Amino acid sequence: MDDKWLVGVDLGGTTIKMAFVNQYGEVIHKWEIPTDISEQGRKIPTDIAKAIDKEVVNLGESKSKLMGIGIGAPGPVNFANGSIEVAVNLGWEKFPIKDILEVETSLPVVVDNDANIAAIGEMWKGAGDGAKDLLCVTLGTGVGGGVIANGEIVQGVNGAAGEIGHITSVPEGGAPCNCGKTGCLETIASATGVVRLAMEAVVNTDKSSTLRTLLDEHDQITAKDVFDAARANDELAGEVVDKVAFHLGLALANSANALNPEKIVLGGGVSRAGDVLLDPVKSYFKKFAFPRVAEGAELAIATLGNDAGIIGGAWLVKTYV
Repeated sequence: MDDKWLVGVDLGGTTIKMAFVNQYGEVIHKWEIPTDISEQGRKIPTDIAKAIDKEVVNLGESKSKLMGIGIGAPGPVNFANGSIEVAVNLGWEKFPIKDILEVETSLPVVVDNDANIAAIGEMWKGAGDGAKDLLCVTLGTGVGGGVIANGEIVQGVNGAAGEIGHITSVPEGGAPCNCGKTGCLETIASATGVVRLAMEAVVNTDKSSTLRTLLDEHDQITAKDVFDAARANDELAGEVVDKVAFHLGLALANSANALNPEKIVLGGGVSRAGDVLLDPVKSYFKKFAFPRVAEGAELAIATLGNDAGIIGGAWLVKTYV
């Protein structure tokens, strides 16, 4: 069994990342294909199956080399039967991805939420560094979360555990969130949230700022622009980053107070801001966390990047097949 390959699949709304991974979590070969969301995403399982078959042939291997498939999908997952409860971006509702993919590939399939498998990947081979109690938060277009307790992903009663992005960060007057609530952490600490706060800051103040210049010249501001400006000591950008760090630090502290994790790992595109975000988040986390919890938790930036999901998917196969 040690020479068998594990297939990791990270299913996104735009691309599907895939990899053959060995038993030690080392990526042997990785590739990606576009996500075809036409016909309410019905072609996706077949596309995945065809892509796996094609790459096996290209590498001169037999399909018997493959042990199984671990796949992460957006939205709540019924871990028991491998169906996706709802994935708005894919057009799925009660979609039996496990059953369909097993028929298409003749391989065993394990399915979990995409943020969960990113957390597993970081635990196994990334910044988690083997920690058995870990909170992983993905700061991208939205904010996702995965909770690992005693080495196992916490699923919750109906697959919605770890929704850190939907902690209510602004109880009154918060911005609307895609989930239907207002004031979610996702409306502040995601890339879109950072841009929204920056735009509001430029409009509501007369302070000179690189952000104002960028907005005048390009009619837009990116999250990267905000963090770059803050790193260059732009006062307005610094205020925006401080606001993001305050809400993120508070949400992480409240989550950690319940979980007492060894590691808190921040991933996703926003985390690439590095220390300009991480340092103030650490400061607010320490301020709001129960002292004993703060003492036990280490905050770190994720190290696997886009490979976290495919490595986490491989771990699912290694563990459950």
